[in-house]
Amino acid sequence: MFETLIIASVLLIGIGCRSFQIKSVHKLGSLCFVFATFLVGYFLGDRNILLGIIITSGWFLLPLISIFVTSRNLRLPLEKKLRNRFPPNRDVFPQLPEFTSKVENEGFEHIQDSGWEWEDRDQFIRFFYDDGSKLQATINFNRLSDLGIAYITLCTRTNDGKTLTTWNNPYRLPMQLQPDCMINVVKDTNSFSELIEMHKKFLRNKGISDSDLKETDTDSLDKLAEKDMRDQIDHNLDKGFLKLTGNGTFSYSYKGLFYVWFQSTKDIMRYFFS
Repeated sequence: MFETLIIASVLLIGIGCRSFQIKSVHKLGSLCFVFATFLVGYFLGDRNILLGIIITSGWFLLPLISIFVTSRNLRLPLEKKLRNRFPPNRDVFPQLPEFTSKVENEGFEHIQDSGWEWEDRDQFIRFFYDDGSKLQATINFNRLSDLGIAYITLCTRTNDGKTLTTWNNPYRLPMQLQPDCMINVVKDTNSFSELIEMHKKFLRNKGISDSDLKETDTDSLDKLAEKDMRDQIDHNLDKGFLKLTGNGTFSYSYKGLFYVWFQSTKDIMRYFFS
């Protein structure tokens, strides 16, 4: 009973700390959750520190087991052909009209709606372009079975072949980026205009000036997106993270599965300590 009260007290302290907006207090709440997990193993093992550490490692080992179970036999297409399509209905993606209005209010022109499907995966992309800033924007909605995630990207292409992207996607990429691509992840943006300002700051930090910007043919936005996806797949094949499985498909290698696990672990750390 005494041990249970200690664990419950640590958990309650953690919940209380996580409710604060002060960053340091927020992190303390996360440490309380981790410490409570350690205490479970510690007390179950009759004050065994090693068992406490093993139980605590479950925060990081469980994603590895899940990844090996769900992704080991996963097959995805080498060529992701984007096709013109109707947007998801309001029941599936109710935020689309609001997001579209915010992007268009910043001077972007709606170019087209595209997407691709593969088994239980569905990706919708709405393309926009601003001639003045030579800046591409997309509204993205990715579905896996009944789970969906929406995010917005801003993309700048340079004359020397670089691609610089700012987005508010909360998840890390499951594949390594090719060397000429850079991504700036922005969290907790209050508006699309703020996302634009963060992208401009990103360009300045990378030494990109207006003379470096490449104008993009709006008729080729979907083709460029297809090329970006294929280039990333080819890069990961070269690095050994992916392997060919025949019939125009690929899957993750063991090296790639560990890479995905490492990315997931960083997401867990970011969730707990950000």
